[in-house]
Amino acid sequence: MKLQNKKLRSRTGFWLLIVAAVALESIACLQYFYSRAAIKEEAVHRAQAELRAAELEINVATAKLEAAANVLSKMAESGLDNPQSAYTSTRKLLEMLDNVESAGVAFVADYYPEYGRWYEVCSSRTGLEGEAAIYTRQIGSAEHDYLQAEWFHNGLTIDSAWWSEPYLDDSGAQTMVVSCSCPIKDKQGKVVAVACIDMSLKYLKNVSEYLQVYKDSYYSIRSSQGIDIVARPDTTPGRKYMIFNEEIDATGWHLSIIIPEDVLFADLNRVGLLVSLLMLLSLALLVFIMYRSAVNLHSLISVNNQKERMEGELEIARTIQNAMLPKVFPPFADRLDLNVYGMVLPAKEIGGDLYDFYVRHDKLFFCVGDVSGKGVPASLVMATIRSLFRSTTAHAEDPAVITGEMNNTLADQNEQNMFVTLFVGVLDLESGMLEYCNAGHNAPVLGNRMIDVLPNLPIGVLSGFEYTKQCIQMHYGETLFLYTDGLTEAENGVHEQYGEQRMLDILSASAIRRPREIVEAMTAGVKAFVGDAPQSDDLTMLAIRYQQPAILMRNDIQQIPTLAEWVEWLQLPAELSMSVNLALEEAVVNVMEYAYPGRNDGKVFVEYVKVNEEDGQRLVFTISDSGVPFDPTKRADADITLSAEDRPIGGLGIFLVKQLMDEVRYERCEEENILTLVKKIE
Repeated sequence: MKLQNKKLRSRTGFWLLIVAAVALESIACLQYFYSRAAIKEEAVHRAQAELRAAELEINVATAKLEAAANVLSKMAESGLDNPQSAYTSTRKLLEMLDNVESAGVAFVADYYPEYGRWYEVCSSRTGLEGEAAIYTRQIGSAEHDYLQAEWFHNGLTIDSAWWSEPYLDDSGAQTMVVSCSCPIKDKQGKVVAVACIDMSLKYLKNVSEYLQVYKDSYYSIRSSQGIDIVARPDTTPGRKYMIFNEEIDATGWHLSIIIPEDVLFADLNRVGLLVSLLMLLSLALLVFIMYRSAVNLHSLISVNNQKERMEGELEIARTIQNAMLPKVFPPFADRLDLNVYGMVLPAKEIGGDLYDFYVRHDKLFFCVGDVSGKGVPASLVMATIRSLFRSTTAHAEDPAVITGEMNNTLADQNEQNMFVTLFVGVLDLESGMLEYCNAGHNAPVLGNRMIDVLPNLPIGVLSGFEYTKQCIQMHYGETLFLYTDGLTEAENGVHEQYGEQRMLDILSASAIRRPREIVEAMTAGVKAFVGDAPQSDDLTMLAIRYQQPAILMRNDIQQIPTLAEWVEWLQLPAELSMSVNLALEEAVVNVMEYAYPGRNDGKVFVEYVKVNEEDGQRLVFTISDSGVPFDPTKRADADITLSAEDRPIGGLGIFLVKQLMDEVRYERCEEENILTLVKKIE
């Protein structure tokens, strides 16, 4: 009986061991396939992230080259009367751009009869002897008949930037390149030449090299016609690969990553075999403990790797996003008629809000937008919108046309059904006329009132939608304030929204004048209102002040404080600001007292000009009025050695002005008194 019991226990223990071994082996198999799926998913996410980053970088590079081609086109158009100007423009452009291999301007046949049938000026980084320097020359000839080239033909017929297929440029860059061509028009609008920018395939190869995310992985770039830009190496027959592709929006090129599966799962295979052997040879309890430890360790490593990867991706996206936004304020140091300040406060590490602005042809092009959604997808759309804004405004000035082109481009490629509310404005800095187009965005505020906006669709919703332009006159001293709904819809702890009225109250505060002060005051107001409640949406603000380097005052002593504000706005050196302000106040008060006796309807106009000279600078202030003729400089200087009782009344103010300024002169011109004050700076 005992023997039978022992045999029974042995048999039971054996079967328990077999069951435990099978169970543990089954668990090991499940772990293996789960880990394989997790590694494959991680590889997919990593490859896609790298592809998106590379796509974004190449999009930015191609957008810059398209902009450069447009710039070269405009430079060439301005110099059509001088055949030699093409030498200067192509060389100057090449000096400014590092990733451009060559730049050229090619004219239609016999455009300059004195140069013959062919006239193409090209600047490249490699000369005829192969030296590494910028080499500029005329390369058009019967041997190099660019008139038959595809890039030249398409540049003449396509009224926008056009990208070529890869080819060997043996006359200009002397290497494999892709070209971006733009038409050049004369004053009658006729296309007479083509501007061409060449990008070396070596640059694109360098951009794509960091896509080798695993050992023995391959990468390639192909054109829209299937021509290799960065060639894909031959794969090994019988070896399995994972292939990831991404299309570059701007050019239609295709990026690919090819990863061998045996490389991807090599570590997993080795670990799986070792774990299986240990489980078969070890006690059930020990195997169980080791198994649990392995599972926990695997989970921890997976979480840490995912966290690090996400942080790395977010850091790349944040860096790229911040680089696209204007960050230098004031942005236009040479323009006294314009003051701009903007900021973005993302709700997460990166956001989908954007603003942008720049000046071209005495016009300020600007936009503020809000991408639907948040995080990485919204940031990628934001980068695309910013690039579209720059590329579109490079050749268009009508805000409705700009918005329409951006909408069509986004809608045609909008597989994720994301949309963008956008406000696009073009401010003529000479006339103050503001033309704008609103695509479903919040109405901006001009001064302390909201301007009228039409309910156009957000961009990206419907291709071909006809947007409507509106216009409004801006006057000197007015500020346009633009924002996203992250401002008015900011919520406090009890879910009360900040609202438009609180925003308008801050904008109506008389103490706030400069754009930076407006944005900072609005930020402080929102933070005080929200308190400790988490930020629920991205917040973007942009303030644009249209101003003048002059001031017009009524004949009223109460206007003098505005003169001090104007002097402060001029941002003169600290050591001069106080003395200049004092001198101007004395001079203006003197004019108000004597130019308009017994009247209060006169005007006093003060202008400011800074003149650069060889020995320094001169600050010139001109005070003009249409009152009775009066020359304050002819009054005798006050004798300050006398006591106040013995000193005659008057003359002290103009005496102080003469002491504070280097020159004081008067003239009567066309029924106006003109008093000029000059301060020299060495």
